[in-house]
Amino acid sequence: MGAKDVWTREAIDVELESLPQWRYRLGSLTAALKAPSSRIALDLMARIGDLAEAANHHPDVDWRYNMLFVKLVSHDAGSEVTSRDITLAKQISAVAHELGAVAAPALNRSYELAIDTDDPSAVSETWRVALGYKMGRFGDLVDPYGRGPGLWFQQTATPNANRMHVDVHVSLTDVGPVLDAVAATEGSALDHAHAPRWVVVTDAQGNRLCLCTEEGHGPDL
Repeated sequence: MGAKDVWTREAIDVELESLPQWRYRLGSLTAALKAPSSRIALDLMARIGDLAEAANHHPDVDWRYNMLFVKLVSHDAGSEVTSRDITLAKQISAVAHELGAVAAPALNRSYELAIDTDDPSAVSETWRVALGYKMGRFGDLVDPYGRGPGLWFQQTATPNANRMHVDVHVSLTDVGPVLDAVAATEGSALDHAHAPRWVVVTDAQGNRLCLCTEEGHGPDL
């Protein structure tokens, strides 16, 4: 398979079996790596930079004290996962192990704001211009610098009275404890009608969020 060939979800899932630090999320490979100290986290970030320069393939890396949040995707291949991402993920995992950094899957979450609408085209441009975002691969809006949450337009003929909600993306491997913890909060209600793709959570005052997984998401789905 060529360096820029797009991987199918099936191939990605097989490869991730040998990369337990990584998850497939919204078209990318993601990892949350916890270092023994802030200093070592910075060392790890520098080593990731060296690997990226050598490969001429640069991930998004977000440093928070002793945590690094890493996202790998090939923007020049339609923002899909390619062999370069798989190779770099393996190299980053090896360096993380060398420096004593471990995966923290419970912290590995992504977020989108979602708006119910019967006509996404009628509203999306207003939001794109106001946020300074660009169009994403799924008809969503994304921050070109990866700083802000994505914006997703949930097309429906019957928009909810509370049109805006948050989509919290958690890998299928890790979502069980999150659902259990949310279900235990006072006044919450969970709707599993669309599980395992997403579960609708309603709080005690009727506000909604969705806990989403990677199921049904991928280049060949």
